[in-house]
Amino acid sequence: MFENLSSRFEGVLKRIRSKGRLGHEEVDEFLAELRVALLEADVHLSVVRTFLDRIRERSIGTEVSGALNPGQQVVKIVLEELTGVLGGETHRLVHAPKAPTVVLLAGLQGSGKTTTAAKLASWFKAQGRNPMLIGADLQRPAAVEQLQTLGERIAVPVFSEATDPVSVARAALAEARSRGRDVVICDTAGRLAIDDELMTEVAEVAEVLEPHHTLLVIDAMTGQDAVNTAEAFHARLDLDAVVLTKLDGDARGGAALSIREVVGRPIAFASTGEGLEDFEPFHPDRLASRILGVGDVETLIEKAEENFEQVEAEAAARRLMEGTFTLDDFLEQLKALRKMGPLSNVMGMVPGMAQQMRGVDTEVDERRIDRIEGIIQSMTPGERADPDVIDGSRRARIAAGSGTQPNEINQLVRQFREMRKMMKQMGGGKGSGRKGSGRKGRKGRGGRTTARGPVPIDKKKGLSLPGLGDLPDEGLSNRL
Repeated sequence: MFENLSSRFEGVLKRIRSKGRLGHEEVDEFLAELRVALLEADVHLSVVRTFLDRIRERSIGTEVSGALNPGQQVVKIVLEELTGVLGGETHRLVHAPKAPTVVLLAGLQGSGKTTTAAKLASWFKAQGRNPMLIGADLQRPAAVEQLQTLGERIAVPVFSEATDPVSVARAALAEARSRGRDVVICDTAGRLAIDDELMTEVAEVAEVLEPHHTLLVIDAMTGQDAVNTAEAFHARLDLDAVVLTKLDGDARGGAALSIREVVGRPIAFASTGEGLEDFEPFHPDRLASRILGVGDVETLIEKAEENFEQVEAEAAARRLMEGTFTLDDFLEQLKALRKMGPLSNVMGMVPGMAQQMRGVDTEVDERRIDRIEGIIQSMTPGERADPDVIDGSRRARIAAGSGTQPNEINQLVRQFREMRKMMKQMGGGKGSGRKGSGRKGRKGRGGRTTARGPVPIDKKKGLSLPGLGDLPDEGLSNRL
């Protein structure tokens, strides 16, 4: 997610962190580098100017922290201002006092509206709601059929008729009320470009539905064009928020960093993959942290608690704490992390891991994991427990048995050492704060502090992650 922008930011901020003194010259130099990075990411020029002006004013001003040196303080300022540009607070959809809550989706053709409608319905269903989908896109061939197929996959009914969008919307609303559906999500037609016919049709559907939330679906890969699209739709529909799709692709970041500042509407959700489960609320502070390479511990916790059983988590954490983490454990944790979404995204949530993954292997995928499994299964139990014993002859035997090359064995062992080192630092290294932490099955002792304040600990689950041990109880100064 925004890998190029993140890499540029990390490089600039790495150089500024060590600065013991920052004057006008040093600040202007690093802001010039940030400006280039933002413009290359296709961020709107007005947003770039405002963003950098705020950082300059605060960096040269009187903001001083006893816990941070000047360079670290500037990084903290960049993190806070980047969070503000992305929207500041998380936008939450409020349900109507009288059901159903109506959500209208609009956008250009190809932005991912139909898939987003299904993802949103699945998300509402996971929240305990009873959604229904409306297929009001009667322009694109097979649009309704696609929505019906997606609806079947998530067990959510789809309403549509071969009439016209306005009639479909009117009939669907009555149907939802009669069937006791408390959320209605309407998929509307799109065009390759904005035109009066499109806007009129969507506006007429909105007039019938009187939606509580009008969401614009935007392809995150379109950069500044997304801002122009949002402004045009907002002029006719009075948008409430935006849904960004294809954030797992080669998105440069321009759309995410520009929309709130220019259009004045927040980003509500982000689609981070092709799966219907790859959809989540948009958290500006978390994305800002990931862009700056600080990690996204909160989302990592949430995903881990959704995907792992308590016993499994305790066993993995215990092996790590005891120093018995083996290549077998390494393989199991890669498989477990895969459940949480694309591994590159998950690794980006771990503080410091994004840089490690870029240096070790940026193309970890399911096929790579399959090859890793073959390599590990071709090892003896002793080799899995201690890969340092693997010499040239053993390496040749393992490569022959797994159908791989000797250099792949070396790469795997190197990755394992890097990950074990990182996990040891997180689980039992200096600053981990384990005395006050609670793992799954134990009572926690209060909350942990992150860059954005305390994160409450679930007394039943704690904050352990499978294979990662307790999360680092580090303040912002340590993370920066």
